[in-house]
Amino acid sequence: MRDFIQALPKTETHLHVEGALPYELLTDWDPEQWPPDPLFRSRSYRYATFPDFERILLDHALPWFTTAERYHQAAKVIFAKHVAQNVRYVETSFHLPIVTLTKLTGPEIIAAIRAAVPDGLEVRILAGMLRSDIAGELRPIIEQLHDWDGLAGVDLHGNEQLPTHPDTAALWARIRAAGKMTKCHAGEFDGPARVREAIEVLGVRRIQHGIRAIEDPAVVRLAVAHGATFDVCPLSNVGLKVVSALKEHPIRRLMTAGVRCTVSTDDPLCFANTLTEEYESLATELTFTRKELAQVARNGWEVADVGAEVRNRMTASIDRILAAAG
Repeated sequence: MRDFIQALPKTETHLHVEGALPYELLTDWDPEQWPPDPLFRSRSYRYATFPDFERILLDHALPWFTTAERYHQAAKVIFAKHVAQNVRYVETSFHLPIVTLTKLTGPEIIAAIRAAVPDGLEVRILAGMLRSDIAGELRPIIEQLHDWDGLAGVDLHGNEQLPTHPDTAALWARIRAAGKMTKCHAGEFDGPARVREAIEVLGVRRIQHGIRAIEDPAVVRLAVAHGATFDVCPLSNVGLKVVSALKEHPIRRLMTAGVRCTVSTDDPLCFANTLTEEYESLATELTFTRKELAQVARNGWEVADVGAEVRNRMTASIDRILAAAG
């Protein structure tokens, strides 16, 4: 099964740059402050609350991400790990509020990440922001995101239970009109109503997580009817206690109902997970077959921001690998 998973040309479509900071960079930088194998990176660790998770993530990421060079250095390691796992396409977001904490600009961060992309890997870079940022000092920047070169799209992330600013829908529509993608974290720490809001109010078709839609069959049907994709992160969902155990994860039920689901790692800094491990966990804990894993990989290419020739070539490769596996 491991060889089969390795052979699949995979995508990663839900990845936060700051949350993907390779922990070994921190250890190499200051081993006394960042000792190897901290407790929160063990597979059995469970974050008490979402704020607890955010605190640990920011306490580790913010000291590192202070310069464009640091973004470049981290991205080189992140992308090298993707290449080693036969990941061919990545959608990753950087935390837009970083620009208020440092002297960096968004375009500088995008350029630094872009310069780290190796041959053979396609990367799309998004700006991620909190639901509350639209009402704050970032508003002038957010108003210009539709004009940013090199920016593939935007994402609402962070505390899902914050109210969604009423101007978000119009801003997201402007960004889509400029040819960029819009994403929204929904159906993780809040219920299926937030998935409905993302689809019906914000016009989003790329839902980050989305798994609590399973609690309302009408929302599942809505997602299917609108062709929404759930970019699911199973090991993150377990670590954050969104589901009690991987065996209880609803990804198969969502896929059976017709929801397109991809699989990603979310924040490997905090979960010490790899995309290969995510696939392996589906096989071992949820008894996903090779056919089901191949469909997960195929789903990623169906929504990837690539040309038809690349999409067709990758899906044909997946079909050949599955056929050869019997």
